[in-house]
Amino acid sequence: MSLYIPFHNTYARLPERFFAQQAPTPVRAPKLLAFNAPLAASLGITGADDTSLLTQVFSGSVVPDGAEPLAQLYSGHQFGNWNPQLGDGRAVLLGESNGYDIQLKGSGPTPFSRRGDGRSWLGPVLREYVVSEAMHALGIPTTRALAAVSTGEDVFRERLLPGGVMTRVASSHLRVGTFQALYARKDVEGLETLMNFAITRHYPDAQSPAEFLAAVIAAQAELIARWMSVGFIHGVMNTDNCSISGETIDYGPCAFMDGYNPMQVFSSIDRNGRYAFDNQPEIIVWNMAQLATTLVPLMPDGEAAVETFTALVHDMPNQIRAHQTRLFAAKIGLTHVREGDQALIDDLLDLMAKDGADFTNTFRSLPAGSASDQLIDRKAFGAWERRWQDRLQSEPNDPQTTLRAANPALIPRNHRIEEMISAAIEGDMAPFERLLAALATPFSDPGDFADLTRPPMEAERVHQTFCGT
Repeated sequence: MSLYIPFHNTYARLPERFFAQQAPTPVRAPKLLAFNAPLAASLGITGADDTSLLTQVFSGSVVPDGAEPLAQLYSGHQFGNWNPQLGDGRAVLLGESNGYDIQLKGSGPTPFSRRGDGRSWLGPVLREYVVSEAMHALGIPTTRALAAVSTGEDVFRERLLPGGVMTRVASSHLRVGTFQALYARKDVEGLETLMNFAITRHYPDAQSPAEFLAAVIAAQAELIARWMSVGFIHGVMNTDNCSISGETIDYGPCAFMDGYNPMQVFSSIDRNGRYAFDNQPEIIVWNMAQLATTLVPLMPDGEAAVETFTALVHDMPNQIRAHQTRLFAAKIGLTHVREGDQALIDDLLDLMAKDGADFTNTFRSLPAGSASDQLIDRKAFGAWERRWQDRLQSEPNDPQTTLRAANPALIPRNHRIEEMISAAIEGDMAPFERLLAALATPFSDPGDFADLTRPPMEAERVHQTFCGT
């Protein structure tokens, strides 16, 4: 049976000014490195046992039947600076299957490439594959990885590096920047069409621009709180990297913290710390304010719209705090939040920040009573621990169960990602496959993967991450 993808391409039915028709560019010698068979099955894909055809399709060398490849238009604020036209410069949306987008990344130039080659090197492909699947296993809304292919061609990024193509699956690739592009062009008709498309696809209960904005805000508020709860730093929270669906999208210089530092930055291009760990809740509110601006022309009364939208945006920090309190309360074993719990959470985080305690391992070791091993000031932690144990006495649910369910043992640590990429460049995919297998069950006892829970030694520490180009 040949490969079959049940495409139903609703985005391609939108006005042509929303995108550019663009076929992927074939590559010389593609090799399939990874394929997510369970995800493929959920998308209705059949005939996936034909490895040769899989390789051709997911390298961009063959366009599958039913696909209508296109590059999407969008704009965006990049580190707060307005860029009027961005768009998919190295990605092609093949179409939609079972309601999800299937997109090739690194598939060659498009009309939006801005003098780029439209390609990706293999490192970012494998990084996004592993990290996005890890985020899914952690229960955090995210794009998914369907396939990774090496191209057999080198790309130049300060030096020659092996090329790769990743196939990404998303609820959609609509971004705040998609709305900004049409707003900048004063295309009110286009904005209304786009909003109705987004409502149909993501928020069918929304009946107005205000309800649509409120729904996106709610989704993003919970998403960012979930990032914070696992120590995830996106690294490049530009409006063009902010998904309307409330999914984590565009894993460029992303990273998970080892030692807890509220102002941790890994991204090599975030020189002023705009997207530092603790700044993420503030930045997502700023991004939602930009989305709100684009929706004002769709309201009959502009002044009333500004007042309504401002109230929605100003309430967003309260939503984020509520989600964070709930999630971090669970991380210390509490399911019924009450007065004083936030102070207990904050005091632990202050101790962790003071000592640079490993974020993941400190929380994970709370059930075993060994969290003090992660901190230098054990006397101060002992005082906190006594308060915490007193509080647990009034918790109606089993704290051990709550702690285990809220605190992963395994995250994709930066040094392991770098080790995996280095091995893959040399043709060794075993570290990639092992890391992927370990991260599939992050809340379980690590067992044979216990070595992957270790923070980096000083020589292994990753100080900067780079955008995936």
